[in-house]
Amino acid sequence: MTDYRLVCTDCGAAHSPSDVEYLCPICGPLSRPTASPLGVLRVEFDAAARLGRFPNARTAGTARWAALLPIESAASLPGLPVGPSPLLRAERLGREIGLCDLRIKDDTGLPTGSLKDRASCLVVAKAIELGRKTVTTASTGNAAVALAAMCASAGIRAVIFVPAKAPPAKLAQMLAFGATVVPIRGTYDEAWALSLEATRAFGWYNRSTAYNPYTIDGKKTVAFEIWEQMGRKVPDVVVVPTGDGVILAGVHKGFSDLVRHGLADRLPRLIAAQAEGSAAVAKSLDLGGDDVPSIGAAETLADSIRVATPAAGRWAKRAIRESNGGAVVVGDDEILAAIALLGRTTGVFCEPAAAASIAAVARGVRSGAIRPDETVVALVTGTGLKDVDAVRRVVTLPDAVEPTIDAVRKRLGDRGTGP
Repeated sequence: MTDYRLVCTDCGAAHSPSDVEYLCPICGPLSRPTASPLGVLRVEFDAAARLGRFPNARTAGTARWAALLPIESAASLPGLPVGPSPLLRAERLGREIGLCDLRIKDDTGLPTGSLKDRASCLVVAKAIELGRKTVTTASTGNAAVALAAMCASAGIRAVIFVPAKAPPAKLAQMLAFGATVVPIRGTYDEAWALSLEATRAFGWYNRSTAYNPYTIDGKKTVAFEIWEQMGRKVPDVVVVPTGDGVILAGVHKGFSDLVRHGLADRLPRLIAAQAEGSAAVAKSLDLGGDDVPSIGAAETLADSIRVATPAAGRWAKRAIRESNGGAVVVGDDEILAAIALLGRTTGVFCEPAAAASIAAVARGVRSGAIRPDETVVALVTGTGLKDVDAVRRVVTLPDAVEPTIDAVRKRLGDRGTGP
């Protein structure tokens, strides 16, 4: 018998996990295609039953946090270890941007190179516990790659719906992991709707972001790691690349769990980093209520945050307000520049969506949304190897030279050839 319940983030109704699998049965059917879905569920634990086992000092990765994860046992987790990822002090980057204490939460080294491994790890563990043999999802790439890898490590089937325009490197990854890949002639939002229809038609288990409540609890482990790596303290600000809002919701859920269980005294200010052509959450902040209207069509080179109708938009909007945070919108040119800036100052190579957080930190400092004396953590959510074509826009491959030392001297010129 589980010692947690699924609580609707809209109406507050509590449901048993044995009765409800995805959205709240009261609010979910009221969702409209022109706005973020209603009825996203939040996991709530009986703290007394679990706190004595959190964190588990004998283990690492996802298993370390198992006491505050909705699984029966850490033994259910797939074989690929997820985390911890490093929390890097970015002193040179901070000086260039104008921050005294900037840190980079670098998830580029997770098993498939993105933060989405955190969610897929937990969802596959749930599928194992539920005895499900096929897991499906819709994704622009990273979530699908993560699901394909976790399913491969657990010996279960993955069926992936992706927009046909997803970066080839991501498609190659998921195919290499043995997933059944179904590219569609359409957008991420259309792929998301098709994955839900396939779930109903074929009885598969659906991992799609926010629709499955356990994706958010998987992603919250990044907040647990930040808290522990900072000496069980909370930073002033966390900047999160935001498309569908689920990473931001996960960060909020993680820090909220720490506060709720007396392990932290406050939330950090949460700032959503959004691309200009995909800024549904940011645009909705000026509106009253919790609604996040669809922007109709999303367009940005940062494919991982290219979302018109955010699946967890309502939760993300509440999280920003509850934490006294905000949203910073950046252009694609700023995102591309941030890839190069992060690379040359830290040695971290990231994809465009991940660079959105760096671009947002820089713009936030310039605008006053982030103060120079604040401790800031920027999430770097995916490796640049996911989308090398985008990175090529900000680098220039030099022409070849003859294999002589004189040619090298001529090439280097005034840049110096001394020790």
